Amino acid sequence: MNEFELIARLTRSLPTNNSVVIGAGDDCAVLECGSLSQQLLFKTDAVVEGIHFTTDTPPEQVGRKALARCLSDIAAMAGTPSAALVTIALPKKFSVEFVEKIYAGMNALAKQYNVAIVGGETTTNPERVLISISLTGFVPRGKAVFRSGAKAGDAIFVTGELGGSIAGKHLEFAPRLNEARWLAESFSIHAMMDLSDGLAGDLRHIAHASKVGAELLKFAVPISRAAKEIAKRGDAAKPAFVAALTDGEDFELLFTVASKDAVPLLDAWKKQFPDVKLSCIGKIIAGEGIRLRDQTGVRPLAAQGYAHFS
Repeated sequence: MNEFELIARLTRSLPTNNSVVIGAGDDCAVLECGSLSQQLLFKTDAVVEGIHFTTDTPPEQVGRKALARCLSDIAAMAGTPSAALVTIALPKKFSVEFVEKIYAGMNALAKQYNVAIVGGETTTNPERVLISISLTGFVPRGKAVFRSGAKAGDAIFVTGELGGSIAGKHLEFAPRLNEARWLAESFSIHAMMDLSDGLAGDLRHIAHASKVGAELLKFAVPISRAAKEIAKRGDAAKPAFVAALTDGEDFELLFTVASKDAVPLLDAWKKQFPDVKLSCIGKIIAGEGIRLRDQTGVRPLAAQGYAHFS
């Protein structure tokens, strides 16, 4: 049983109450908070030594990544982050200086995005470091963008370039908060999420939530220089294009809009964010499944994204 199968099983009968607008199944939960103008976003995420970072990763980057992952999920809902709680689990023999540097990296990123760190928990965890962040944010009432709104005929877009994040991007990425809010304010974005588990996997999440299929254009998928260099050196047993589909931890935005908005959006984006690449990589189709179009024709997409336990 992989991560997503386990999640589906565990979330079948979760309790709820009148505050819940959207619960498990999207990038953030959306909750009522007693405001007429906005709704609360709530997210938790964790980084684990040996899975999300190595023992020789600079601790400042570990702390930064722990918070940045949650910020990316707030971005996926077109929200604004507010306050965080930090749980850190440490081996019994830990370095105080190491932990302080983790917090220094986290604090610097929090200040950059006006996020308050308001407490948390410390505990013991044998052998390895674990950091879990719970983050709140806000979104204008009724303006959160979900995974479930994609429609047949929509254009599929992705920001940035994909693959090869292991070369450094997974520690240094910029959460697309400003870009996501601009998108939601300027256009009718039908569905959106951040790319944490690879394009091949995350596009399937949008398709499943929206009850549609998708067709990717192979030539249009933006492949990072890092993915190309890793493939060229032979450091990985997969081509650069497959890395762009499956590597994960790109933390870019994946979203869909009506086809009539595709060209106006591209034109406006180039003026608003000239330093951030935006690519139209395919279309949403009726039915089920993800297919790939290349110079030889159309076939089912075999590549899968990253999943824990698989």
